Amino acid sequence: MPKPILLSVDDDSDVLRAIERDLRSQYGAEYRVIGSDSPEGALDLLKHLKVRNDSVALLLADQRMPHMDGVEFLQEGMRIFPDAKRALLTAYADTSAAISAINQANINYFFLKPWDPPAEHLYPQLDDLLGDWQASYRPTFEGIRVLGTRWSPRSYELRDFLARNRVPYQWIDVEASANDPETKQLLEALGPEAASLPVVLFPDGTKLLESVPAEVAQKVGLRTRAQTDFYDLAIVGGGPAGLAAAVYGASEGLHTVMIEREAPGGQAGMSSRIENYLGFPAGLSGSDLARRAVVQAQRFGVEILSPQEAVGVRTEGSYRIIKLADESEISCHALMIASGVQWRRLEAPGIDRLQGAGVYYGGGATEALSCKGETVYVVGGANSAGQAAMNFARYADRVVILVRGDSLSSTMSQYLIDQIKEMPNIAVWAHATLAEAHGETHLEEISVLCSDTSKLERVPASAMFIFIGALPRTDWLGSLVERDDRGFLLTGPDLIRDGQRPKGWTLDRDPFLLETNVPGLFAVGDVRHGSVKRVASGVGEGSVAVQFIHQYLSKV
Repeated sequence: MPKPILLSVDDDSDVLRAIERDLRSQYGAEYRVIGSDSPEGALDLLKHLKVRNDSVALLLADQRMPHMDGVEFLQEGMRIFPDAKRALLTAYADTSAAISAINQANINYFFLKPWDPPAEHLYPQLDDLLGDWQASYRPTFEGIRVLGTRWSPRSYELRDFLARNRVPYQWIDVEASANDPETKQLLEALGPEAASLPVVLFPDGTKLLESVPAEVAQKVGLRTRAQTDFYDLAIVGGGPAGLAAAVYGASEGLHTVMIEREAPGGQAGMSSRIENYLGFPAGLSGSDLARRAVVQAQRFGVEILSPQEAVGVRTEGSYRIIKLADESEISCHALMIASGVQWRRLEAPGIDRLQGAGVYYGGGATEALSCKGETVYVVGGANSAGQAAMNFARYADRVVILVRGDSLSSTMSQYLIDQIKEMPNIAVWAHATLAEAHGETHLEEISVLCSDTSKLERVPASAMFIFIGALPRTDWLGSLVERDDRGFLLTGPDLIRDGQRPKGWTLDRDPFLLETNVPGLFAVGDVRHGSVKRVASGVGEGSVAVQFIHQYLSKV
C-alpha cells in the first residue's frame, strides 16, 4: 500500500531541502516526503495525486512566496485534499499573519523559522497533527477506478468487461454521486477531461478517456497476441467446454492455446449461482468456476488470448490455420470449436435503442447493486433466468419473471423453481410477452402483452434482463464446416447420411464422436448440434474430445 504523503512547499531551495531532510528523518518510515519550490506547481501535483487516489496527510507551506502566499496555497490545497493537516512556516515578523490564518483560514498550526532543534520545535507538534490525521484515515482504494454514468452503454460495456475478466475496479457513477465531496474533488482535479466519459484511472496515475475494453485490456496486461505461431491444439472459446479441453489437453502434453472473444467462462461465467454442479454442494458462482478453471489451465501452461476473436479458418494439408481479428494467424494440428452461443435478440420496439441503458442481455451481475429498491424484469424461463432472478432478488424491491408458457416447469430445473417460490419478492407472470420498451435516455417503462387475454399492460421499469434462448455464432467458419439449419456444428454420427461419410472426407474411418466434417477439427459444448445445455456436459465433452484429438494426432 502506498504511504501517505507529507508535502512541503517553499521557494527557498535551502529551506526546502532542510525541511524535507527533517521530515524524512522522523517520518520517512511511514510517509512519503515530497517537496515543491512553487505553490502553483504544488497545486498541479496535488491534482495529479488526487487522480492517482493517493492520500495526503500534511501540507506544510512557507508564508512568504511570490504570486501566492502560504495561506492562499493551503486554502487551495484544502479544496483538493480537505482532510490533510495544514501548517505554515513563517518568520517571527509574520506571526500575526500566521495567528490570523489559524483563526480565519482553517490553518492547523504554524512553525517559526528556524525550527532547530526539530525534536523540540517541529516534531512534537507534527506528531499531534499526524496522530489526529491517522485517527480518521481510511486507506484509499488502490486499483482501477471507472468514472461514468449508469445509463451509458459504453460505461456498462466497460464495467461488464472488467467484471467478467476478474479485474478489480471501483465504479464511480458521476451522476448518482454528484453531491459526494470526494467525487466533486476528483472531477475538479480532472478538469475538462472529466467530460470524456467513461474515464478509467489507473494506480500509476495514467488514465484513458472515452475508454473501450480493448484499450483497457492492453493496459492491464491481458494477453491478446500469441507467443508462437504453431500449437498442437488451438481452442476457440473459453467457456466450460473450452476450459476443460485446455486443462486436459495441456496436462497431457499438448502445446495448447485458447482464444476467447470476451472473457474466460462464457455465458456460464456470468451466472450468479450454479447449484447443481458436481462436487460443490453449497453451489458456486460462474465467475468463481471460471477463475478456478483459468488458474488450473495456466498452471499446465495453457496460453490464453483474451479478449481476442477468431474471424476465419482454413486448412493447408494437416494444418488448421485460424485468422484473428488483429489480422494475425495461428496454425495448429488440431482445432477445437468451443465458442458456445450468444443470447438470441429480442425483437420488440425500443429494445435495441435502450440496450446497455436499462436493457441487458445475460446475467448483468454488474448491475445488481444498482437495482436496489427498484423493480427488475427478467425475460425468459430457463435456468439462467432463474439464477439471475434469485440474484436480483437480493437487492431489488421486486423481481418479475416474464414467461411465454404456462409456468417455469418445462424449462427450469426444479431446485430453482422451488427457490423462486420461497422468495416473497419474486413474481412469475405466465403467458407474458414483452411488446415494447419505453424511455428516452434509459429504460423507464415496458409494455407487456398477456397472450391468453390479449391485454396490453404498460408498467414502470428501470432494468430488464433478457434470457430468451441462444444461437451459435459460427458464420466465421464460412462453408468449411457443416452446420444444421440454426448454425450449430454437426459432429460424429450426425454427419453420416445413408451410410455415407461427409462430402470431402479423406480418411479411412468415420468422424470421431465430436469431430466435424473436417478431420482434426472438433466441436464441443453448446455450439455443437444436439449438445445438452448444461455446464457439466460441456466440461465432459471438452475433456472427452481430447482423447479423440490424441488419436487423430497419432496419425498426422
